[in-house]
Amino acid sequence: MTVVETTATAAEAALERAREHLLSLQQADGYWKGELETNVTIESEDLFLRHYLGLLDARQTAATARWIRSRQREDGSFATFYGGPADLSTTAESYVALRLAGDEPEAEHMRRAAQVVRDLGGLESSRVFTRMWLALLGLWSWHDVPVLPPEQMLLPARAPLSIYSFGCWARQTVVALQVVTALRPARAVDFAVDELRSGSTPQSAPLDVWGRAFTLLDRALHRYERRPLRALRARALRRAEQWIVARQEADGSWGGIQPPGVWSIVALRSLGYPLDHPVLAKALAGFDAFTLEDDDGRRIEACQSPVWDTALAVIALLDAGIEPADERISRAARWLTAREVRVRGDWSVQRPDLAPGGFPFEFANDNYPDIDDTAEIVLALRRAGVGEEAASRGVAWLLGMQSSNGGWAAFDADNTSRLVNKLPFCDFGEVTDPPSADVTAHVLEALALEGLAEHPAARRGLDYLLGEQEADGSWFGRWGANYLYGTGAAVPALVACGLRDHPSVRRAVEWLTSVQNEDGGFGEDLRSYRDPAWRARGTSTASQTAWALLALVAAGENGAVTERAVGWLVRTQRDDGGWDEPMFTGTGFPGDFYINYHLYRQLFPVSALGRVVKREGGNR
Repeated sequence: MTVVETTATAAEAALERAREHLLSLQQADGYWKGELETNVTIESEDLFLRHYLGLLDARQTAATARWIRSRQREDGSFATFYGGPADLSTTAESYVALRLAGDEPEAEHMRRAAQVVRDLGGLESSRVFTRMWLALLGLWSWHDVPVLPPEQMLLPARAPLSIYSFGCWARQTVVALQVVTALRPARAVDFAVDELRSGSTPQSAPLDVWGRAFTLLDRALHRYERRPLRALRARALRRAEQWIVARQEADGSWGGIQPPGVWSIVALRSLGYPLDHPVLAKALAGFDAFTLEDDDGRRIEACQSPVWDTALAVIALLDAGIEPADERISRAARWLTAREVRVRGDWSVQRPDLAPGGFPFEFANDNYPDIDDTAEIVLALRRAGVGEEAASRGVAWLLGMQSSNGGWAAFDADNTSRLVNKLPFCDFGEVTDPPSADVTAHVLEALALEGLAEHPAARRGLDYLLGEQEADGSWFGRWGANYLYGTGAAVPALVACGLRDHPSVRRAVEWLTSVQNEDGGFGEDLRSYRDPAWRARGTSTASQTAWALLALVAAGENGAVTERAVGWLVRTQRDDGGWDEPMFTGTGFPGDFYINYHLYRQLFPVSALGRVVKREGGNR
């Protein structure tokens, strides 16, 4: 029994409602932007920063504390994603932020949070970033955090441990922290947090040869910090300061993301920059654009995704049957075209002869155009018939950013150092940017639309993508949760490149069929990044069900698995055409930092249903 015979009419009705709801969310300038929700460390660290700068505002603090409290669970803990396990550092930072807001340690919710912190090992076992924030507040010693010597700035760009060995998000944060750990600024709070200490010695994982070597190096650097070479230190600090200032974006941020933004402000303030200095004033004013406030409280977006959201929206609406000439599509495509980055950024260190031509993720992060965004924007512009020259430059830039193993990463080429992960402070998130299956798949899909599926770069990319397939038939998802995201990207790319009948596609379909939930949907808990038992296991979500459908439709599947997935989307759709999705299905750092893209629940179902309806209409 096919979808045509059972659910085609319902799918068409659901698609129409979803399409109109998505169109209603378009901004007057032509773009889409959904809220980007993360965890409450972002709000906690906002309060820490404002305390250090002397800018704590009673109303803002109360509203932020209200939001943080709303995210605490019954057992007193805080998690890094909806429904996730208790996280030590997130709970510790939330506790300290609430103390800043005036919550007493004897309050029931605070006692429960403190108990969670102690049970998980106490502040002694928290991540390095957490202890750095505590040091800034006078609650931890700067002597007891790893050293990031600013002298690292003086290494040649191609040196094994230069700042360009790090991924762009880590690179920007590391340079700021080099200044901070050298100058050790602090503005002490008027309370202690001894109740968060467990009194035990943290158990560290066994170190390999390089890990032991870098631990010894850190000890040596701590000794050097007592009496650094004055001239060398001064030169290194000047270089770091110039590097930071040169990379401030037009909106005042650094890379459009929270970690380098807040630490760059701390670094420049510790160097003596007054708050009314143009760089700091611009940075602080820019925070307003990342701040949301409603009845639930005040919260901060760790980053924003308007360019990404808009590219996906254009593709989804074209999938849903909107004509390319439609004014709403044309307006969005023109807005995307204007986002093209025509300046060189850090990517040019590895590709000095490559002409600019990429696109960013956010409103203003021209220093770091995104390969993933560029691929999706090329697809959107080509299908919309707008921005031909910009799309052509984008394709050329994509080809030039291929890594030597045939894959594509998010921001850099060949950013694959294994050494930097061994450094003592690298205990939170990815610090390099190696190629991934999902980004490579998106690039291949764009190249196929360009008629370049037989291009040598595309053939190498296909070899890489096929080689990344897991034994069970799935693909790992670096930037989305997780194997469902990777597989939902890989299969359409393989089919676009002419490999619909390839055994890899068949194996992927078999895997998807085997992991479908009983309710017909698909879901995968973010714990799958650490625990294989969670692989493709989790509550069904609209975005993940849509990813599975995109793969199934591309592979030509027209049976019960597709019908049941479509049925799940139809049954769970809201009256206004949208879907509810409290689960986080976006990935920042696998295992550590996750994202709930509030538009994913809308964008991907529109694409998936549009392709289902289009195919079934053709069948009829």
